Amino acid sequence: MPKTLMKGNEVIGAAAINAGCRFFFGYPITPQTELPEYMAAHLPHIGGTFVQAESEVAAINMVYGAAGSGARCMTSSSSPGIALKQEGISYIAGAELPCVIVNIVRGGPGLGGIQPAQSDYNQATRGGGDGDYKLLVYAPATLQELADLVQIAFDKADYYRNPVMIIGDGMLGQMMEPVELRNDLPKMDLPPKDWATTGTQGVREPNIINSLFLKPEELETHIHHLFDKYDEMRLKEPMAERYRLDGAKIAIVAYGTTSRIVKSAIEILEEDGIRTGLLRPITLFPFPMSEFLELPASVEHLLVVEMSMGQMIDDVRIANEGRLPISFVGRTGGMIPTPRLIADKVKDILEGDLR
Repeated sequence: MPKTLMKGNEVIGAAAINAGCRFFFGYPITPQTELPEYMAAHLPHIGGTFVQAESEVAAINMVYGAAGSGARCMTSSSSPGIALKQEGISYIAGAELPCVIVNIVRGGPGLGGIQPAQSDYNQATRGGGDGDYKLLVYAPATLQELADLVQIAFDKADYYRNPVMIIGDGMLGQMMEPVELRNDLPKMDLPPKDWATTGTQGVREPNIINSLFLKPEELETHIHHLFDKYDEMRLKEPMAERYRLDGAKIAIVAYGTTSRIVKSAIEILEEDGIRTGLLRPITLFPFPMSEFLELPASVEHLLVVEMSMGQMIDDVRIANEGRLPISFVGRTGGMIPTPRLIADKVKDILEGDLR
């Protein structure tokens, strides 16, 4: 397909439809409202269904129902809206239902502001609802990567029978770039959805989809089964980008749109004769732990850059295993770090300021 200039939120909708999504349930909130608008305009023309629910809580429970029938479905929101969906997300994970959830992050806590942020990292990667569960979490940095990962997410959701989250921010949702909706992405060999509630037609026992286990022994067995899946994700799904790391003394760790700002900072530092590189996690869960053990021997320091007060830094510390010193620089509340801020922090580190 030819490339088309599109806004990020619209890219998500187009890619989801291209992946076979036919049901969308959501509620408007800035800065992701163009996505439900896109789905409202396009799904009815292909036999799909769009519902603007009465609330975020209602929307995620509609996803539960559609996913339980075996349909490809999704929802989207932004930070406080995703917070309202957490109970439903926990139910969906517990019931092993596939769906795609999009969070275009805004500044928080609370209602916060509508500007870009990355302060929902912990919510996405730690299981924001009750109980022991995980989501597979993708953090694209460009609109082409966003389009590709949205399509991949539907296959991964079906394969693992688990919710998959796409996490971006207001910049990713609002920016415009040329995008190709690709049909040559790797397809997974997916089993039939013989667990779905599609009606028995009198030829089989009814399927029951549930996340309630009154006997603690049964619940523990179920949770161990879920974590077997998460261990498989940890083995098979980590993704990361390595950028100009060879010969770098400092490796900057950043994800999403912040990584693009980091690349501009790296160019500034190159002009000053300072060699730095970027390690960009593409999956936030599973976090690409092994990448940190394979950094070039030249790397002496890690610098974490985020649009938050430093939520990803805990995973970086775990992955680093105490080998290298770690520093942090970031902006929060909807403020965006500049290339110069990052470059100046690198220079401070090289001069001995390791804060």
